[in-house]
Amino acid sequence: MNLIKEIRDRKGITILLVEHDMHVVMGLSDRICVLHFGQKIAEGIPEEIQTNAKVIEAYLGEERDYA
Repeated sequence: MNLIKEIRDRKGITILLVEHDMHVVMGLSDRICVLHFGQKIAEGIPEEIQTNAKVIEAYLGEERDYA
């Protein structure tokens, strides 16, 4: 992750990261595009992605009330 951060921080360099480890994605990304079965379901900054209902449903399942 440190090497990717160093490269990312150089002026004029953009990195396209394809990764499933959310710790890595959230730690490195300025903007995130989320695909689900090849379809874009969300795009934005990490904070927006973490709270996006479509992303949560696609990757964590529907929110259900088990009380």
